[in-house]
Amino acid sequence: MLSPQIRALVKGTAPVLKTHGVALTRHFYARMFQHNPELKHVFNQSHQVGGEQQQALAGAVAGYAEHIDDPSVLMPVVTRIVHKHVSLGIRPEHYPIVGKHLLASIREVLGDAATDELVDAWAAAYGQLADLLIAEEARLYGESAAKPGGWTGWRAFRVVGKQRESAEITSFYLAPADGGTVPAYQPGQYVSVRLYVPELGLMQPRQYSLSDAPGQDRLRISVKREAGSGQAPAGRVSNALHDRLEEGGVLDVAPPQGDFHLREEGSAPVVLLSGGVGLTPMLSILNHLVRLNDDRQIRFVHGCRNSSVHAMKEHVNSIAAERGNVRKAVFYEEIGHGDQQGRDYDHAGRVDLHAIREEAIVPGADYYLCGPAGFMRAQRQALTSLGVAEDRIHAEAFGSGGAPA
Repeated sequence: MLSPQIRALVKGTAPVLKTHGVALTRHFYARMFQHNPELKHVFNQSHQVGGEQQQALAGAVAGYAEHIDDPSVLMPVVTRIVHKHVSLGIRPEHYPIVGKHLLASIREVLGDAATDELVDAWAAAYGQLADLLIAEEARLYGESAAKPGGWTGWRAFRVVGKQRESAEITSFYLAPADGGTVPAYQPGQYVSVRLYVPELGLMQPRQYSLSDAPGQDRLRISVKREAGSGQAPAGRVSNALHDRLEEGGVLDVAPPQGDFHLREEGSAPVVLLSGGVGLTPMLSILNHLVRLNDDRQIRFVHGCRNSSVHAMKEHVNSIAAERGNVRKAVFYEEIGHGDQQGRDYDHAGRVDLHAIREEAIVPGADYYLCGPAGFMRAQRQALTSLGVAEDRIHAEAFGSGGAPA
């Protein structure tokens, strides 16, 4: 338990961290990778270049300082971090390394303001947080290993199928190379995969949502090719998967993780809201409910640029046509020549929940959101303005997702 003096010192740094946190975390990552380059294999280097990881860690550190008196406020963030850490194979021995470089960075970035007393306070606060994360991660590792077909760490999976879903998205069907089984998972969860990127000379991990129902003898991920635009570089791993990983190839896969998934309790109606490749966890949820022959009301609302990037269209259309409890609403930002309303799309423009409120707002429903950050903000705002309670909104953000790993 931290003393009142230590909590006061740490909390007093919150305003500085909100203003200068990114400078601190940028220095921290550069320092850690210089002294411990082996950790470059663990961290997504694209997020380092783009600054997403520095932003995520800065937000987490500032939030911890601000809520040091009641860390329970941060438990949703802690849960997300724990799942991400387990998916990447973060172990207790990594925490002293991170702590050493974080404390050194506080001294080097804050300068004279980083008194011995302040650094000692942060050392105690970091130790408390590390103990919490290690304990929660140990629990998740244990759960992953105990499941039938479960494992921890990396396991070789063979590509048993590769299917082009749209101009940007390709599905990979993965089965254990050892001939074993795969564990049950919650629809909506993700896996980490990793492969060697010769341009970087590094193994690189990425997280991809599982895009099919659990309970099968294989896993499916559906990967968007990140082509890059402007100053954003092309995705090294997504392009390698599309261009180099063929049927028969082998990929390292970590056990399914993630706190975004279909709620197990109850039988509330389900509204699935997705933008772009954010439809992948929604397909897992939709396919799971269909396999169970679940008769609850389901709404599938999806937005994408145009028909060329609209993945799984025929699959969703067939489900909506065959099942009276499933209704869909697809938005295209661009209507192409030959696109037919009612077949390819239902509405022109970006997803507008106010325009389809009678279809999309279902009393007592749970709402699941996934897509780009701007899409998520817009849909969350629309839902709350339409009277949906916050505890009914469940969101998964791609990218770093606010999880500093």
